[in-house]
Amino acid sequence: MIETLVFYMFAIICVASGVLVVTARNPVNSVLFLILAFFNAGGLFVLAGAEFIAMLLIIVYVGAVAVLFMFVVMMLDVTVTELKQGFTKYLPIGLLVTVIFAVEVLGATVAWHMAPEAAANIQAATPAADAVSNTSALGKIIYTNYAYLFQAAGLVLLVAMIGAIVLTHRKRRDSKKQVIAKQLARKASEAVELKKVETGRGI
Repeated sequence: MIETLVFYMFAIICVASGVLVVTARNPVNSVLFLILAFFNAGGLFVLAGAEFIAMLLIIVYVGAVAVLFMFVVMMLDVTVTELKQGFTKYLPIGLLVTVIFAVEVLGATVAWHMAPEAAANIQAATPAADAVSNTSALGKIIYTNYAYLFQAAGLVLLVAMIGAIVLTHRKRRDSKKQVIAKQLARKASEAVELKKVETGRGI
């Protein structure tokens, strides 16, 4: 009875947090709701007996990814107009990279299916629960039955990492950063401006 109540509590909070991640207007609040969703998902994994996945979710995603999202959101002043301009500018290169990745994943998939031991691994019987650890069972399932979804998740994380790098290295017009090369390259006429001050009046 208690496990059922705890399950419903974790599940309801997790679903509500996921909805609030998408609907919240403030990106900082979205990241906080995402962290709450990760914690509740970890609780659901503990109830399901997958302690390794629960700890992995909390340590990796809450401790690293979500905190990184928080720093990026709070440090960058992201404007929608600049994002749209950058999207159209780098669209051809993005499509080229996407096609290359698609060809590589397709080649790896074909090679995996053509391997002599692939059919035997897929049709192998499921071992007993007490004969294999959570980590070993997770690895076998990910790299056999869910290999495509695992590769897709890796591509999504790669795109997110590239997006964070692009946003970090973008040039801001209102930046106060000192560029020494521009200062050395300017002419004397641009560095000094003479103003005629009228008598009895300041500048």
